[in-house]
Amino acid sequence: MQADERPLLEEAFAGHYGVRCLDVFLTPDTAAIAHGHEVVSTSVNADLGAATLRTLAAGGTRMIAQRSTGFNNIDLETAERLGLGVYRVSSYSPYSVAEFAWSLAMAVNRNLVRAARRTRDFDFRLQGLMGRDFHGRTAGVLGTGRIGAAFAAIAHGFGMRLLGWDERENPDCLALGMEYVDREHLLRESDLVSLHVPLLPTTAHLIDARALRLMKDDALLVNSSRGGLIDTEALVGELRAGRFSGVGLDVYEAESGLFFLDKSLEGVDDDVLARLMTFPHVIVTSHQAYYTEDAVGQIIATTLQNVRDWEAGRHTANVIVPRAGQA
Repeated sequence: MQADERPLLEEAFAGHYGVRCLDVFLTPDTAAIAHGHEVVSTSVNADLGAATLRTLAAGGTRMIAQRSTGFNNIDLETAERLGLGVYRVSSYSPYSVAEFAWSLAMAVNRNLVRAARRTRDFDFRLQGLMGRDFHGRTAGVLGTGRIGAAFAAIAHGFGMRLLGWDERENPDCLALGMEYVDREHLLRESDLVSLHVPLLPTTAHLIDARALRLMKDDALLVNSSRGGLIDTEALVGELRAGRFSGVGLDVYEAESGLFFLDKSLEGVDDDVLARLMTFPHVIVTSHQAYYTEDAVGQIIATTLQNVRDWEAGRHTANVIVPRAGQA
């Protein structure tokens, strides 16, 4: 749990349930700390594999309240077998993530990080800082749910042509003038590609070496969804070849055990991440797109309601694995 979240969660749960907030990640090694707690609330970077779940169940835990939309970190088959109910936050402010995705796109397009570093050293040259207008260019949105639609609305405000790819067409996106096309067409035509799909077996490495090669040499790529959507080694290879005007990543496929932690003194032994961060036109942030007062407040309120629903045996849209004995 992040320090900024703790007082919000404690205030929300006060008078309803006793709550114990810890700033450790849930792993097989730390799961024993939850002994005696019927409900455990976790983040998307917790390790809820079989070993962790067995330790939790043995200690009396009966419910996992995931404080995120994604749940790819949870072994759902083991949870069901152990009688552990699993709930998630199926939705929260889509604007938090969509706006941050645009922050990344703007930052890499206009070289804001490089510019800020220069001026801090009183270097006011413009060499190497030239960007491009978004107006009149093409935005490709992979995944047009609530977040993707919010991203598309901002792109429409910039005066961009909109291409979309999804299993279902979103009427809100169609109203903006979005044209739905196949993935290959979108990648070839887009000046900016932004990812807003969940991480599933069918979407893992959605942007692989082949997909990257389809993109324009000067395209911008933004990922504020899940790190596993991009084959990072393949991306590094394309960047080494001098491709892409900018890449903005708020997620990384091997972020577990790194993101949300201070590694500044001990360093990081992830060679792929280290290489990725050497490129001046790449920005990597630590999974913070959701991190606004509005979104976090909604996440906590939904988590509290999930606990209430689990206790009452209510089946809602947030149930991933129902309470043992619940239909």
